[in-house]
Amino acid sequence: MKRQFGRFACIDWSGAKGEWQKGIAVAVTDGPGRTPRLIERRWSRETVLAWLRDQARRRSDILIGIDLSASLPFLDRGAYFPGWPESPATARDLWRLIDAICTGEPHLAVNSFVDHPEASRHFRRHGGRRGDLFAAQGNGRYRVVERLCREGRHAPAVSTSNLVGAAQVGKSSLTGMRMLHRLDGQVAIWPFDPLPDHGPVIVEIYTTIAARRAGLTGGSKMRSAERLKAGLAGLGLHRAPMLAAYDDHSTDAILTSAWLAQSAARAELWQPSALSPTIAAVEGWTFGIP
Repeated sequence: MKRQFGRFACIDWSGAKGEWQKGIAVAVTDGPGRTPRLIERRWSRETVLAWLRDQARRRSDILIGIDLSASLPFLDRGAYFPGWPESPATARDLWRLIDAICTGEPHLAVNSFVDHPEASRHFRRHGGRRGDLFAAQGNGRYRVVERLCREGRHAPAVSTSNLVGAAQVGKSSLTGMRMLHRLDGQVAIWPFDPLPDHGPVIVEIYTTIAARRAGLTGGSKMRSAERLKAGLAGLGLHRAPMLAAYDDHSTDAILTSAWLAQSAARAELWQPSALSPTIAAVEGWTFGIP
């Protein structure tokens, strides 16, 4: 991996209702061995989008990890939505379709897509609503990288088909896909785009991977100064930022930005052995799974 980045960021994303999101946090670090700093502000999905566009405008030399799934399962059944004639052919087509169906919704919300007569057949939704094509034998479908993540015990990846429960990532990921569509062509999004020589790059990350690499046991969450300090120490950082509140989102963003800064130079993470051009085009990949 020949590309060198000057800064590294982690965005802990949220698909919750409303404009302003307590579940969004952004942390930035100037490189390996440097203590990350939290960008203290009130975030919405739109303000994150604006921040990312600003990085593109500035041609910032920054690697940005976003905690979401950048696509849906495709290869297990040969389609995102088997049986639907309008099922997209690539991840970019998927982003475009979601954004088009949800055009009238503010805050990058995706209720129109989740409740769409065809798309909803593949999801488990609130109120006990289970689509007739939702994988009945378990908790939903998995992408190739999610199966590898689970099988290799990197982290307990969950299915984006499940939109219910505290651990669900489906709604969050769908809102993120609307954002990725808005950024397409402005910011390189790996592995859908090749790694450019200059400018910002977005990768999909999973904050639990960073916590496990830091050696945290007893769960990945850090809800105290001591717990955050322990996590950063596991990555060789012995200074921790002082926070007004040690919530899951802020501490996840801080620790994962530090891990991303350390991991970006590992060539095998940019060239995973199981990542093919087909997988890259339709399902994408989680940075950190070799």
